[in-house]
Amino acid sequence: MSESDPTRDAVAQARDVLLLALRHGDEDKPVIARIGRICVGLLRVDGASISLIIDTDRREVLYASDEVAARVEALQFSLGEGPCFDAFTTDRPVLVADLHAATISPWPILATEMADQPVGAIFAFPLTRGAIRLGAMDLYRERPGSLSTTDVAVALQVVDMVTLVVLGTDPRTMDAPWWVDLPTNRAQVHQATGMLIAALHIPAHHALARLRGYSFAGGRLVDDVADDLAARRINALDFDKP
Repeated sequence: MSESDPTRDAVAQARDVLLLALRHGDEDKPVIARIGRICVGLLRVDGASISLIIDTDRREVLYASDEVAARVEALQFSLGEGPCFDAFTTDRPVLVADLHAATISPWPILATEMADQPVGAIFAFPLTRGAIRLGAMDLYRERPGSLSTTDVAVALQVVDMVTLVVLGTDPRTMDAPWWVDLPTNRAQVHQATGMLIAALHIPAHHALARLRGYSFAGGRLVDDVADDLAARRINALDFDKP
């Protein structure tokens, strides 16, 4: 009898646990949330988030396991950089075992902004199906440390499951490019961007860049600055700087 393959066994076990959760899990929780919660336990990480992505300015967070995971997502959106975007654009996992090691950090600004967050390692996996790129799943650990080969294999199994669930949420959308018209809970960002376009006569991507630059310079999140701009607590002309 051939010896058992630990990685293959772990992936099979993960698949069984995920399928069980989908079939018999808490019906009051969204399927993505059930998968995300189980993923944290399977991979011995401290948190996870799952996002649909079009570009750095078009993203929708489907799940965040905790406040830290939500903060990581908010910072990535504010800065327009980070592991989820890299995984999405390269279609490859992004595995950073020590986020704060200056010599290897691919996002020094993000690492600096996250210095006060309990995140030592961060890992991102793209959500893809064939030629379709849907988004990314981020995982974090409080302490630095690598994912094992088995952990990576299990994470890829989780990602496959998430991708299938996303694609199967509404069969009516399967024949349409629904990922181009993602719903958003960032209405204030779109409103603020529109205000800058109208006031400064600049393209949309420049308006978002101004919004991000202003936010970063003030040490604030894009969402918060957009709220202030939309409520006219700050003036659009304050952003009239290249």
